[in-house]
Amino acid sequence: MAQFLLILLYFFIGIVVVQIIYYLFIFGKFSFAKPQESTFKHIPISVIVCAKNEEENVKKYIPLLAEQNYSNFEIILIDDASSDETLEVFEKFEKQYPNLKLVKVANNEAFWGNKKFALTLGIKAATKEYLLFTDADCYPNSTNWIAEMSSHFTLHKTIVLGYGGYEKIKNSFLNKLIRFETLLTATQYFSWAKLGKPYMGVGRNLGYKKDEFFNVNGFINHIKLRSGDDDLFINEAATKQNTAIAYNPESFTYSDAKTSYKSWIMQKRRHVSTANHYKSFDKIQLVLFYISQLLFFIVPTVLLSFQFQWIIVISLIVLRYIISWISLGYSAGKLNEKDVMYWFPILEIILIFTQLNVFIRNIFSKPITWK
Repeated sequence: MAQFLLILLYFFIGIVVVQIIYYLFIFGKFSFAKPQESTFKHIPISVIVCAKNEEENVKKYIPLLAEQNYSNFEIILIDDASSDETLEVFEKFEKQYPNLKLVKVANNEAFWGNKKFALTLGIKAATKEYLLFTDADCYPNSTNWIAEMSSHFTLHKTIVLGYGGYEKIKNSFLNKLIRFETLLTATQYFSWAKLGKPYMGVGRNLGYKKDEFFNVNGFINHIKLRSGDDDLFINEAATKQNTAIAYNPESFTYSDAKTSYKSWIMQKRRHVSTANHYKSFDKIQLVLFYISQLLFFIVPTVLLSFQFQWIIVISLIVLRYIISWISLGYSAGKLNEKDVMYWFPILEIILIFTQLNVFIRNIFSKPITWK
């Protein structure tokens, strides 16, 4: 038994080393980065919003897009065969705002319920070369959202990854959990982008040049998958040379977070299902991080239950927590999510085992997608 526990201790040391590499040297690329300074360029922009049964949200949020402090932009509103009053609301806005264009998508038997088909029609309808995407239930954090996001486009940087956060709900632990996961996810994709290995973005806040869409034949390589119009596209199209990130607070978008654990789990199941189609390297780095997180809690539990070298074990736990707390804390400061870090150890444990639950459930059944 002593020999087994000694091997387990060395294994735990390896786990802690892996975690430190991620939090300090990988995530640190974003966490410890300098604040961004933007130079507005006012290049022509098409803002694309795809909506399906979002009547109440588009009433609130489309005017916020239309009133952006930007000189040369249009808004492409896509109604994806809504069964509520979304189309009627869009038609009213089309009359109200001269720079707004409406794309009506009827149910198509070959692409029924496929958001990618609707987005493709919207992209083709756009008259500007540079595109910004957000969801119908999202709103920009400032009137300079378009200016901030578009400022990162250059001759070579033709993809811009932004941050899509969630509204804070007082006294809601689920809300803190959702925002913590969003913070961790953004820290990961921003950091890997800064390291020259961009692997995903979020459709709540994303930009790219129209040429990038057609260079990879749009969504054709994953058109049969209902989800992934954002992360699978970025996973295919983004490179070290063509990708930039935007993390000035004025570039953020926000939306309402799920208010029930069940609905959040369904959302997570959709997100996790697309990750299976990432490039091999991206899947490996994500799996390695998750497994090292999971084992960080399991292995020391075994060691401490036998009181085996408990001083060393506890010292390693404390070291890892100090480094991860500092790293994520700096990231949280950049993304205006500092309050979730007070709950970091608890949120992390719950999130890890929630992800394990999602992974197991996805093995036995497919998640429901797009409305």
